[in-house]
Amino acid sequence: MQTDQQPSKGIDITELRKLCTDDTIAITQHLTFRLRERGICYDDIVHVLMNGEIIEQYPADYPYPSCLLLGMPVDNKYLHVVCGVGSGRLWIVTAYHPNPDKWEPGYKTRKGNSQ
Repeated sequence: MQTDQQPSKGIDITELRKLCTDDTIAITQHLTFRLRERGICYDDIVHVLMNGEIIEQYPADYPYPSCLLLGMPVDNKYLHVVCGVGSGRLWIVTAYHPNPDKWEPGYKTRKGNSQ
């Protein structure tokens, strides 16, 4: 099934940031619960979307291509945000503070990755 996205190219950070408005960001009730559990607020996510960098692309994700961003909100803790782009919306999949046991220093590369 062909979509309006070009999966082989991944998500463009400029296009992602254009969609980063209260009217286009989609967050589920389940995600809101998880964010509260993790001590992550909506403003932290927006900060990462607007100032962070894409460190992984998932162009084959369903229903929309997604990516993993890394940023550091105002609390000086690294934060990962996974989001998808499609149907004119920015879909927040999850957000979490990366575990140093699973990520190399700097939190851009998973441990055990041979990239």
